[in-house]
Amino acid sequence: MDFAFDARTEELRVKLLAFMDEYVYPAEAVAEEQRDGLASPWETVPVVEDLKAEARRQGLWNLFLPDSRYGAGLTNLQYAPLAEIMGRSPQLAPTATNCAAPDTGNMEVLTQFGDEQQRKQWLEPLLAGEIRSAFAMTEPEVASSDATNITTHIRRDGDEYVITGRKWYISGAMNPDCKIFIVMGKTDPDGDDIRRQQSMVLVPRDTPGVTVKRAMRVFGYEDHSHGGHAEVIFDDARVPASNLIGEEGGGFAIAQARLGPGRIHHCMRLIGMAERAIELMCRRAASRTAFGKALAQQGVVHNWIADARVTVEQLRLLVLKTAWLMDTVGNKGAHTEIQSIKIATPRAVVDILDRAIQLHGAGGVSQDFPLAELYAGARTLMIADGPDEVHQRSLARRELKKYL
Repeated sequence: MDFAFDARTEELRVKLLAFMDEYVYPAEAVAEEQRDGLASPWETVPVVEDLKAEARRQGLWNLFLPDSRYGAGLTNLQYAPLAEIMGRSPQLAPTATNCAAPDTGNMEVLTQFGDEQQRKQWLEPLLAGEIRSAFAMTEPEVASSDATNITTHIRRDGDEYVITGRKWYISGAMNPDCKIFIVMGKTDPDGDDIRRQQSMVLVPRDTPGVTVKRAMRVFGYEDHSHGGHAEVIFDDARVPASNLIGEEGGGFAIAQARLGPGRIHHCMRLIGMAERAIELMCRRAASRTAFGKALAQQGVVHNWIADARVTVEQLRLLVLKTAWLMDTVGNKGAHTEIQSIKIATPRAVVDILDRAIQLHGAGGVSQDFPLAELYAGARTLMIADGPDEVHQRSLARRELKKYL
């Protein structure tokens, strides 16, 4: 096995690491200051636009898209170390490089399943970073861990679709630059095949009947940098029938195609979050004294740091293997590994961040360090894109099938 990065990956790694050091990390404090002066907390702070311009100038743009017609044309294996680097500053770096969820998944959907008009109207401005988007799937009234439970109704009425339903935790929807929703609902709620009942439609934000009702907090955070997470009401919202993505009944399959890359991207960034936590732990341990001894000399701190390093190395190898499999045998062939990393990575990174918070004492839960916000994001990923228990259930069934 060859563990070396290829020439293109290494070139982009060097550029991205320099971009992070020179532009992104210094911008973290600037972004917090600028947010206080905004008319709305959901507006994009000016420094983010500066970062986006610089990233485009350096060719660090749309790195996530494997289709070279629209993006960098990188494989999952090439993108993995880059996403890890961006994960060290998840509030700024992914947005700065136009590699932030949910836009990444939405662009992939439009690339794979959108028609020419849909790509021209919505994909092109998303690729240019001119607008943002949201993916409306999760609902408060049902257990959304089972996507077949969705109750939002998409009814055909002549040349239009009429959408009625209630969604929540719709990421990015609070951002005024969010101009388009990809909405998943049922066009055939009584169909025999429960995985052919759902469809996806494009719903512009300004469509009559669409109401962004309120911002949903995550452990008290409103996640301004990602455009928040909103509750959205669709009350007989009408869109042209041409806004259907793919075919009627194809929504479940599109969702699965979207979530595979999304899950591994989250895991890539989570490893970067863990690396940032280890760095902060080491700096804190080297600079603080307790009971006449530097924290760096305390045995329990040694254990935390050593365990974190071992865990990160294990996770990285599993994620890279998964990326390689997705590139060589496809998402379906890598199903076991995708589920494995989705179970293992958030859980382990939450534990690392918890130790880092503990080492920082009161500072760890404060706004003066990124750890508390990183923890909230990592802990949420034990639920997002399918909770751990759903993946465990599916993974166990696949293992047991060999013996039953």
